[in-house]
Amino acid sequence: MSENAGRFNARVALVIQNLHLCSTATGHLMTTLPSIAPDQPVLIAGPTASGKSALALEIAETQGGVVVNADAIQVYDNWDVLTARPPAEDEARAPHVLYGHQPFDADYSVGHWLREVSPLLESGQRPIITGGTGLYFTALTQGLADIPPTPPDLRDSANARVAREGYEALLAELDTETASRIDTQNPMRVQRAWEVLNATGRPLADWQDNTPPPLLPLANTMPIVFDVDKDWLNDRIARRFDLMLQLGALDEARANLDRYDPALLSMKAIGAPELIAHLQGKMSLDQAREAATIATRQFAKRQRTWFRSKMSDWVKYRPET
Repeated sequence: MSENAGRFNARVALVIQNLHLCSTATGHLMTTLPSIAPDQPVLIAGPTASGKSALALEIAETQGGVVVNADAIQVYDNWDVLTARPPAEDEARAPHVLYGHQPFDADYSVGHWLREVSPLLESGQRPIITGGTGLYFTALTQGLADIPPTPPDLRDSANARVAREGYEALLAELDTETASRIDTQNPMRVQRAWEVLNATGRPLADWQDNTPPPLLPLANTMPIVFDVDKDWLNDRIARRFDLMLQLGALDEARANLDRYDPALLSMKAIGAPELIAHLQGKMSLDQAREAATIATRQFAKRQRTWFRSKMSDWVKYRPET
């Protein structure tokens, strides 16, 4: 963890220290969090830049526990500043796991994540699981079908089609039931559903209907989801990306330039394609900044929509605007 990244995360944490929320029942925005037992697992979901990590750290410091990453990109070791991974200072204040522990070219899925989380749930340490990858939380609390891995040649074929025709071509070949269940605006989710269908001959929805019990039922947790104001979040996103540039995001992109492959999951970090395009001479830095900010806002919008659809029974948490 770089010193610059540490300063970045510290400054972001200061912005969201005094969190105030607005009603008291699950499903409504809250002014205060309900009482949380010190041994109760905590789930904290929300869109990018909303302040999840700071709340997780506060709970860990106050009550104890280990902060567990539930972000699909923060598992990789090649982005630090750009993905806002917790700095060394935070890791010294409370234990953090599953951050930056995978190489840039690792094939890492929700199944891999669940297999790594499982022993943590049995370790005796109280987990505080936080991140923006909604599928991780759904799989954790509702179960995950044991789908065979995608053959490499099939994935290569899918990647080639997406590059040539766009992910919409794969979406058009999915069954109606599967399409109704996944985030059809998320190219990775669409491609995954297409790969399952073509690798197994069974729609993803069919696999989901035969899902084993969850590792951590929702009823056994304190589930918190950040439900934030759009304008408040968009402003934070713009300021945060500017700060990331000041603290070395472009240097991180430069370090990834020679090995950049848009098909790799790690290279789908928000802002990475835009900074790489700038380094390749395809756009100015100002254009890259603007494009990355827009991409982050669009990503956050998809996250908010997904969370509101899938997490209606979670405790809604909104920082003061």
